[in-house]
Amino acid sequence: MATEVAGCYQQWEERGLDMGKIEIDLKHVDTSLDLNEFKEDICPDLDLNENNTLPKVMRARVRQWGGEKIWMTHKDFGIWQPYTWKDCYERIELVHLGLVSLGLEPGDVVGIIGDNDPRWFWAEFAVQVGRGIVAGMYTDYHYAEVKYVLGFSKATFAFAKDQEMVDKIVHEKDNLPNLKKCIYWESKGLWFYEQPWLMSYDELEDLGREYKKSHPTLFDENIDKGQPDEPAVIMLSSGTTRMTEDGVPRSQMGQMTHRAVMANLIGIFKLDAWYPTDRWLSYLSPAWGEQYFGLTGGLLSGLEVDFPEEPETINNDIREIGPQALLFPARLWEARIAEVFSRLKDSSRFKRFFYNRFLPLGYKMADYVMTGKKAPLWLSILNKIGYWLVFRPLRDQMGLLHLRHGYNAGATLGPESLRWLHALGIPVKQLYGTTEAGIHCIHPDGDIDYETVGKVLKPEWITVSKEGEILMRGPILGCGYLNDLGAWEKVFDEEGWYHTGDAGHINENGHLIFYDRMKDMVTMPTGRKFSPQYVESRLKFSEFITDCIVLGGEDKAFVSAIVTVDYANAGDWAEKHRVPYTTYPDLSQKSQIYDLVKEEVERVNLYLADDIKIKKFANLHKEFDADDAELTRSGKIRRKFFEERYAELIATIYSDAEKYETEAPVKYRDGRTGKIRTSVTIKTVIE
Repeated sequence: MATEVAGCYQQWEERGLDMGKIEIDLKHVDTSLDLNEFKEDICPDLDLNENNTLPKVMRARVRQWGGEKIWMTHKDFGIWQPYTWKDCYERIELVHLGLVSLGLEPGDVVGIIGDNDPRWFWAEFAVQVGRGIVAGMYTDYHYAEVKYVLGFSKATFAFAKDQEMVDKIVHEKDNLPNLKKCIYWESKGLWFYEQPWLMSYDELEDLGREYKKSHPTLFDENIDKGQPDEPAVIMLSSGTTRMTEDGVPRSQMGQMTHRAVMANLIGIFKLDAWYPTDRWLSYLSPAWGEQYFGLTGGLLSGLEVDFPEEPETINNDIREIGPQALLFPARLWEARIAEVFSRLKDSSRFKRFFYNRFLPLGYKMADYVMTGKKAPLWLSILNKIGYWLVFRPLRDQMGLLHLRHGYNAGATLGPESLRWLHALGIPVKQLYGTTEAGIHCIHPDGDIDYETVGKVLKPEWITVSKEGEILMRGPILGCGYLNDLGAWEKVFDEEGWYHTGDAGHINENGHLIFYDRMKDMVTMPTGRKFSPQYVESRLKFSEFITDCIVLGGEDKAFVSAIVTVDYANAGDWAEKHRVPYTTYPDLSQKSQIYDLVKEEVERVNLYLADDIKIKKFANLHKEFDADDAELTRSGKIRRKFFEERYAELIATIYSDAEKYETEAPVKYRDGRTGKIRTSVTIKTVIE
């Protein structure tokens, strides 16, 4: 390990980098990539050799547009507040100089936790100007997860949105010896906190304003010092396999360089044109894919980035924004679809009549459009009528009326969900990539295959091994796991290929078919292999199912499923049909709700071979929860831990019993624990 680290430092010195605090590994990365070769696709009006870091691109944009063009807007107390490029630049300068006055040094890690907000982005750019690295955290992290990210990364500063986020850091401060200051941007409830290491965002800017008087050119000088192969941001892996001593998912901290983050947009911009007049909805957590899209994509394309007031106001805010581009995870697309299905059930017979008549035509039209074929004139005319009568109002209600580029990332969006969106004319594409290696696949216009996760962007950067594992390499790889380069080396082979751990296949059209994680692929006693995720994605194309996990294996006689029902939609159905219930556990175990879920299981079974049809299922008495380590923060199922946690329930499903009695432990977000006593029914679908 010592030799590896020494080699890393040598690589830094050869590039004129002086950030001795951080260990990186560039030997697997193609750093010869000239971004200017792709400038026509990325940003034709900028020299990307001169502007080769995110802060340099930002400065170039400010010089180009200044106070004439809006960069960000944020809804505050019901009013949209615009910020021009000049406004943002000046705020970033103050934050940067304030941090420098407090001791920010190159190589420092700075944690940020909060909802999407301009002040998150300003803090991030301020840190990157100082050649520091940002580690984003999800707002629903509990204390131990915050301690893990800030502690393992040895963060020297932290930014937090409000009292709730600050309390998580206060709770763990004694375990964070490197943390100098925590800066919060909403002061409500924090006026009487007396910890000397806490300060407000306004106070930090005041420090920066004072520091600028004696260092008027420091901000520009520090921007000039940045190098493209320095780490800019930490991207947390999903943490699906390992736990810390505190019992929280152990995510690896992948370091991404400025060059890699910008190069990630090459393939996307080559296929999808983003314009400075476009608007981007910044909703996905900046701790995840928003780094590539809203932050970097907004810089390179110059589009306007819009922030909703609160996560709870997204339905109204998205309609007001009318974005041309956005990125949602599969769970959110599925939730939007379920909302439409629920509203349709409450709509008039007149509206349902037209929806049911025009949807089949929408499917036919989508099949033509997605394969790049010209539709018959009669179909085009009827579909246009359907657009104005049915599809346009639905798109407007969803806030997607002006959407040109919709993206799905994380878990795969099921074929039925994707096809339904396209039937309404909502242009959603699958993306495929990893935390450590970036984005490698996307659906091109006119070549969308519902069964794939997109077309390979650069065939020389991705392949599939003889064992069926997806492998990657090239210039968009990360530069090592923070403080764990030994683990980074283990995911590469001798030829420099990064092993993703994902199972897949590249078809004859150059599309990648993603099956599942290699370790999650299931082999039944008959010898047939199948992907549980594929079956799960089809089950979730239901307004009554929020989540599910499909079970099978050589030691199991048949395939089964554990389902969580959608509390809002199932509860609404129960009220309309006079089915009394009190709580979620009570609702989930109602026989009428079981009948609804059984219909959905039977629908999915039509697509499956006999030996992998779902024969039994159970409605779980609680919703899947990331706080209980059942899901990752990005919504992926943590199968190993789920199967360990519910081992007795799974054993009951594969027995002759029809009921499972349980007293399940529950961990609440404030750290308290409790128990729920309930009875779970095991439902047989196929005798």
